[in-house]
Parts: sequence; C-alpha cells; structure tokens
Amino acid sequence: MLDDKFSGILRSTREPLIGQMRLTWWYEALARLDATPPPAEPLLRELYATVLPAGVSGTMLAELTDGWDVLLDPALDEAAIDRFAVRRGRRLFELAGAVLGIVDDRIGLAGEGWALADLALRTLTPSDRDAVRARAVERLDRALQGRWPVPGRALGAMTLSARFHAAEAPETLGSARHVGRLAWHRLTGY
Repeated sequence: MLDDKFSGILRSTREPLIGQMRLTWWYEALARLDATPPPAEPLLRELYATVLPAGVSGTMLAELTDGWDVLLDPALDEAAIDRFAVRRGRRLFELAGAVLGIVDDRIGLAGEGWALADLALRTLTPSDRDAVRARAVERLDRALQGRWPVPGRALGAMTLSARFHAAEAPETLGSARHVGRLAWHRLTGY
C-alpha cells in the first residue's frame, strides 16, 4: 500500500520539485509515527496499527521514499538505477522479511530485482527497458536459487512473478504456466 502511494505520487507529478515536496511530507509523517499517534490519514493509521507492532519503525518506512526520490531526476544513469533498486526494492523486501521473521540474504536481492522488473515495465525507451530488464533478471535469477523458507514464500512468489515479467517474452499474467509455477513455488519453495 505504501509503495503504491509513492508510485502514485510519481505518476501524478510532472514537476520534480512538487514530487519531492510530496515525498518529503510522507517521509516526515512516517518518521513521526515513532513518537506520536498517526493523524487522520488512513494509510498512516493502518501502518501504525499493523506494521509498527511487528518491529518496523516509522523511520524505517520513511526511508522508502529515498528510492522513489531517485526517479524524480529525469536522467537515470546506471548508478541511479542501482540506488533505486536498493532504496526501494531491497529496503521494502527486507522490511517485509523482518515482519515475517525471515533472515535470508536472498530477500534483499529479490527486492532489488523486483523493483527493477517493475521499473522496466514503466521505462519509456526500448533500450532503457532492455538495460533495466537485464539488471532485473540477473538479480532475480540469483535470488531464486535454492529453496525459499515457508514464511518467505509470498516474497518468493513476488520474485518469481517479477522474473516472469522481466523475461524477453513475458507471459500473460494468469497463464497456466505462470499459475502452475507459482503453485509449485508455494508448495516446495523452489
């Protein structure tokens, strides 16, 4: 939900300064959750009630804005794309892993690949899309090696779905192969 909120800010913002101001508001509002009850914003109330009791601080959630902030710069070089992958995807997956009680080095790598696969779907030029997709595939393939622990299989399924979408010829969401592969992952962790 929070990631979708940040994505919506970037989709609806044409001026980088306005986007930065909106992300800054969210950063500050999330960080305040560590010291004060949430304001009337429904998403902040939901996070306060569900995520903070699981050991994730408001400051940790606030740091997710740093990933989206990278995309406000119209010139995305390789270093910026890597920062986006780490600050959005790695952080998000590691926070989810913390809530689920999972300690696995592949979680952060999976998050990076997931964020890059998502970015590749949104990238405008074919050459940029191919470059981002290649970076996503490399991370996703490494993250999908070995068995995923039972509590982490939802994140593993997100990783697997991202890998499907990052393929050179992506399959249709809900295809028999896609659904079967996700079911197999759920049962076995592979």
